[in-house]
Amino acid sequence: MFSLRALLVCFCLGSLPLQAEDIAFEIKEKLVYSKVDERELLLDAFVPTTPGPHPAVLVVHGGAWRSGNRKQLAAYASALAARGMACFAIDYRLAPEHKFPAQIDDCRAAVRWIRKNAMEYRIDPDRLGAIGYSAGGHLVCLLGTTGEPANSQNGNVDTRLQAIAAGGAPTDFRKLADNGKWANYWMGGDLSTVPEKFHAASAAAFADAQDPPFFFFNGTADELVPLKWSRVCHDALKEEGVRVEWHEIDGANHLQAAMNAAVLEKACDFLHRELQPRQPTTNPQN
Repeated sequence: MFSLRALLVCFCLGSLPLQAEDIAFEIKEKLVYSKVDERELLLDAFVPTTPGPHPAVLVVHGGAWRSGNRKQLAAYASALAARGMACFAIDYRLAPEHKFPAQIDDCRAAVRWIRKNAMEYRIDPDRLGAIGYSAGGHLVCLLGTTGEPANSQNGNVDTRLQAIAAGGAPTDFRKLADNGKWANYWMGGDLSTVPEKFHAASAAAFADAQDPPFFFFNGTADELVPLKWSRVCHDALKEEGVRVEWHEIDGANHLQAAMNAAVLEKACDFLHRELQPRQPTTNPQN
């Protein structure tokens, strides 16, 4: 359960050392991916200099939905870009000024922007994944279980993703010991007053067989987001037949798990593997 003190946690991982590959990439900063009222929402693009088309990864920061920015997971984006994946690290609107679903709405807008701009950034729009930690892990999980084919409600741009890596991610808000009072700053109420919001924020509630592969990682000593809060989505996906991986970092708390280089290498490996072009299957001749 989040405490008021823990809610203010914001990770600064720009200098996290990860094993580097030898693919060069360029960083394009302060690109506008959406405009809400008078506010421009920005992203930084980490684009390999090789011809492509590259797989792409949306990078979503944490900070309890109330703090943080697109610079927070620059190390994640850099490590993935060095493996040949174009990465897009985003800002999104924060609570308490902006209540849910503003945060997930912005993430979906970023997915649409990436696909609309696929040619400019030399990416394959059919190979798009996401990675996030803490609140960012929650948001990418929700993206993964609620993506939809192109339709009139999503601007006729497919919002489904092909792979999700989520660390320290709360994934189910439908039952909370304090009736969700801690989330008032984010939800604008509790489970009694706005139950539909808590349901809509619960990635586990939307798990189905069409969801993409998921990679979860958590510290076993994480008191901010205990293992069971992520495990519920993992288990729901597994029950539906979705390919899922679960990785525990023994003795790690919330911050330590976010900075664990070994598990992040595994997350990078997972995204690299899952976002490779799929070879067409052929039926044997009878």
